[in-house]
Amino acid sequence: MSFPDQKPNQSTEELSPRMKTSLIPFFPCFLLLFFTGTPAPAEAAGGSWNLLQPSIGISAMHMQLLNNDRVIIFDRTDFGASNLSLPAGKCRNDPNDTALKIDCTAHSAEYDVVSNTFRPLMVQTDVWCSSGAVTPDGTLVQTGGFNDGERRVRIFQPCSSGGCDWREIEFGLNARRWYATNHILPDGQVIVIGGRRQFNYEFYPKTSSLAKNLYSLPFLVQTNDPKVENNLYPFVFLNVDGNLFVFANNRAILLDYVKNRVVKTYPTIPGGDPRCYPSTGSAVLLPLKNLQAKLIEAEVLICGGAPAGSYTQALSRKFLAALKTCARIKITDPNPTWVLEDMPLARVMGDMTLLPTGNVLIVNGGASGTAGWELGRDPVFSPVLYRPDSGVGSRFETQNPSTIPRMYHSTAVLLRDGRVLVGGSNPHVYYNFSGVLFPTELSLEAFSPSYLDSQFANLRPRIVSPGSQTKLSYAQKLVVRFTVSGALAQNLVSLTMVAPSFTTHSFSMNQRLLVLSAEKVTNLGKTTYQVEATAPGSGVLAPSGYYLLFVVHQEIPSEGIWVQIK
Repeated sequence: MSFPDQKPNQSTEELSPRMKTSLIPFFPCFLLLFFTGTPAPAEAAGGSWNLLQPSIGISAMHMQLLNNDRVIIFDRTDFGASNLSLPAGKCRNDPNDTALKIDCTAHSAEYDVVSNTFRPLMVQTDVWCSSGAVTPDGTLVQTGGFNDGERRVRIFQPCSSGGCDWREIEFGLNARRWYATNHILPDGQVIVIGGRRQFNYEFYPKTSSLAKNLYSLPFLVQTNDPKVENNLYPFVFLNVDGNLFVFANNRAILLDYVKNRVVKTYPTIPGGDPRCYPSTGSAVLLPLKNLQAKLIEAEVLICGGAPAGSYTQALSRKFLAALKTCARIKITDPNPTWVLEDMPLARVMGDMTLLPTGNVLIVNGGASGTAGWELGRDPVFSPVLYRPDSGVGSRFETQNPSTIPRMYHSTAVLLRDGRVLVGGSNPHVYYNFSGVLFPTELSLEAFSPSYLDSQFANLRPRIVSPGSQTKLSYAQKLVVRFTVSGALAQNLVSLTMVAPSFTTHSFSMNQRLLVLSAEKVTNLGKTTYQVEATAPGSGVLAPSGYYLLFVVHQEIPSEGIWVQIK
């Protein structure tokens, strides 16, 4: 979300006082009359695309899958009128809106995955460049935004009736939060870190003495590049020791958020190029394994981004090539070091999504430029699969391309059936559908990894029991019954638990995958089997809440079921 938006030919003097204070050097939008890009050649290994909805009326700038198999989507309230009307009689009345003070169109929607339908939702204040997390009871807590939304907390509780909607809490935050990052903690609280000119963190809900305060984080000052920043939407992961790994710009710390102290400083990423917004790369915590071990290892992977200077160069219409490197680090090592690898395709503004198999899908983005209004170029149509368990040099696999450019403000989330929902792309100040290089994109499509191909049907497990919405306790012995129509390789069966993410601006907050090793696999006759495993031992490994549980057989996952661990 680049920095507040200037209408074409609008001077800084015409902006509101708040917009003036947050404006960084900005060049007027450079409009082109047609799109000349072409999809990458399909020298790919696999996967397929399916257009689900040509338009849902809004651009999928933020997405979160909930445990009722519905995805909450929203963009921004001050874009002007969307293409999705609110129900009759509903209008948003906002005298501070810079685009449309009375707006009877929606800027949020609920997408029903099973029925492939959507409905409008009512959000009152500006959710632009905000963040979110899902609490242990399955409620989406969404924080911050722009202007009147900057200190708001918004609550969405999933329901089966389809009548639920947003509820807003005024002054739910201690500080303005715009481009901040959220993470769910072992005790169920949400930590909110950073944001534009906020070098601090806080907690939600405000139910304890700890949560009522604001905590300084000098690391965010140290990683702030003058007039560019490059440390917004920091990459945050809960480490297996209970501390938080916080990456901003080109380096990281391990933060004891309870005592507000840095317990470890990690080396600068090789090359020193920034990886956070607006030099937007993406990051994941790689699958956590061997959960019964005394010492559990944790690794972080950061891919793509834009080299130093890209943002200011792009403002001058010089679009530098995106970074081609991925950097991987074992954050639990006493003396950790980064290991660099080259992707098949350079990428900025990509989205990294953990698949049920433990592999990582890298999708969306461009091959040059940076995040920001009109500042990205050369869309990358082909996803890339990253196999973390393969050796260096053999981990990447290019996939079949989409035909839709997904640039700034694109998103991707894993669905229960193993597909990846992909949407968004709005690299403009408002909804622009023509006369621009990359028109605003309102469609939703799904990428089906090759494990969903029909040729693997005989290897694909189907979970028989327990049923979806099952409750688990920590360290509980878990028995899952499943069927496989073909021959079963018992030594190639595992369970994976995936925490659905809040995805925006190339970072999937709270994304987490745990591998539950098969302790015993039993043949129950014909095509039915059961696998026994042990649930994660604590909230440090798996914060309380809803997860998707999959049976994986020879890298072919079942459809997931919802489980709630606490």
